[in-house]
Amino acid sequence: MTTPTPAPSPRSRRHRSKKKRITLALAPVAALAVIVPLMNQAGAATPSEVTADCSADSDKLENCEFVDVQFKANSLGPNQRVSPVTQNCGTTTAATNTFSVSTSVTRTIQLEDGFTVNADTKLGSSFFEIGIKFNTSEINITRDDKTTGLSFSRSDTVQPDNIGFFMWSAKRTDVSGFLRATYKEAQDGQKVFFAPSEGASTVHVFYPQILKNGTPDGRLWLRNVKCGTPEANGIINSGNSLRAEPGFGEGGGNVTDVEISPADIPAQG
Repeated sequence: MTTPTPAPSPRSRRHRSKKKRITLALAPVAALAVIVPLMNQAGAATPSEVTADCSADSDKLENCEFVDVQFKANSLGPNQRVSPVTQNCGTTTAATNTFSVSTSVTRTIQLEDGFTVNADTKLGSSFFEIGIKFNTSEINITRDDKTTGLSFSRSDTVQPDNIGFFMWSAKRTDVSGFLRATYKEAQDGQKVFFAPSEGASTVHVFYPQILKNGTPDGRLWLRNVKCGTPEANGIINSGNSLRAEPGFGEGGGNVTDVEISPADIPAQG
């Protein structure tokens, strides 16, 4: 005769039921623990928002300022072709040509791509004030966004079977740091935010350096390039369009550079 299986005791049923109730009670608490930190972060101003608000001089801001961290004087700017190209290809003799040289310099600010800063904004005023700090008796810089020009004519020699033109690289004082924005209303209990971060040195302001005679300071040189070479063909085919050019003495074997002394650059009226 088979002995019937005893039914589960009431105690064991109660034990399993209690475990289920505990699990269900803990689940909502764990979910809340995840949601709270996400809510705390939602209202904070991101670096991109700080940059955009400062650039637009947003009404949300009490102030926005540039905080300088480090600087470098006599930093050379981009290499620019600043005269028309004279061709002396297929010849065996040098040619003297009158070159019209023209360029200009202005204060430039390197923020995120697509952002500009007007001089009459809080941030623009801050850049001007920082510029005063770096304007010395030894180095005169342009603190605002006004343009300073360089324009003159001079005669120089283009070598046989070469093209010739003038190149320029402006001297600048490169001041780097970060943005500090103070908002009128606190966001998550905080009114001050930074872009890209406090203590960073990735926001650059380039203040052009000016000589005592009013001429922009920089490196000016006459460049001769051997005709028929890839370097010369690239320049001729580009016409007057802007293109990246190697720096002084960096053009290779087909390129000859001769620097012009600042004393030989006429003062600007």
